[in-house]
Amino acid sequence: MSFSLNEIEATAKRATRGAGYPWGLAEEAAKATRWLAAHDLDACAELAALLTRIDGVPLADLSPFPMGTTWVAPGGTLCPLASGAALSDRAAELSDAGFRLEQVVRPALLVPFAALIAQQNRRPVTLRWQGGGAVTDGTALDLCGTALDLAPLVEVTPGGQIDVATPIRSRAQPAPEAWATLNRFAHRTYAPATEESRLKGAGAGLSDND
Repeated sequence: MSFSLNEIEATAKRATRGAGYPWGLAEEAAKATRWLAAHDLDACAELAALLTRIDGVPLADLSPFPMGTTWVAPGGTLCPLASGAALSDRAAELSDAGFRLEQVVRPALLVPFAALIAQQNRRPVTLRWQGGGAVTDGTALDLCGTALDLAPLVEVTPGGQIDVATPIRSRAQPAPEAWATLNRFAHRTYAPATEESRLKGAGAGLSDND
């Protein structure tokens, strides 16, 4: 299956909203998913894994509680979408000491937010987690190692060098199971049909005599 980046973004937005996120954060998630997909990652698999893992958990429990440069979640596990949005809001505060985020689910989803910070600060941003990491200047991405399901620690620091950039894609081929998962979450945003809506739908007003 091949989908345009517009289709990826639209489905990601509805899926994130269907998982209970507010529309504003769902829009941020959709843009992040599109950015990763454009940089040759299976962003749909990343988002599907996140939404499946945190389904039913209050967002407040997953949102960062900053303690200086170390961020934790009240519920013990940080959402990369909420954390990424918070990082973007504090882009100007990113110093050489960086930020430390503990227990981050699907840390690869932080990368598009790091790209936003890099654009704002006009300086590359580096993310490091156990077994992998990424460097982005806002446009290009150098991804190394593996993308974990749960990273005990993610370090976000300014600077870094892009040695081998990922290819840029105009379409994406998400794993079928991940695409199906996103569509299941997206389906939650659709209002159930009522008798009135059915009567107003396709074929409404037709009779055997028409």
